[in-house]
Amino acid sequence: MLKSKLHRATVTDADLNYEGSVSIDPRLCDAAHFRPFEKVEIYNVNNGERFATYVIYGRPGEVCLNGAAARLVHRGDRVIICSYAEYDEAEAQAHQPQIVLLGDRNTVVSIGHGFNSPAGTPKEL
Repeated sequence: MLKSKLHRATVTDADLNYEGSVSIDPRLCDAAHFRPFEKVEIYNVNNGERFATYVIYGRPGEVCLNGAAARLVHRGDRVIICSYAEYDEAEAQAHQPQIVLLGDRNTVVSIGHGFNSPAGTPKEL
């Protein structure tokens, strides 16, 4: 199930020569409950690319794709970064994903949980 996501993050850089990963502002990681080295799926809103990598902490405001993933984005692209987890039936019944909607310069617009989040209805997400 979806554990958490950063919705419509703006790619601030792409570094082909780095050894892989996505560098994300630690404050955004905290808001989305992402941990260093956690696997994430990334969906590029601009070009439809979908790929997986892992999280490392970056600089304030940063969302930088590193290594091979740098070929799949351009600075300024909007991406959705998702993490998933397995839950037993009881946990799944109670689980609501952490949804962090981002605005310009990767500022947090709202933090909510699933379809009832302050970010709006599923269509708006």
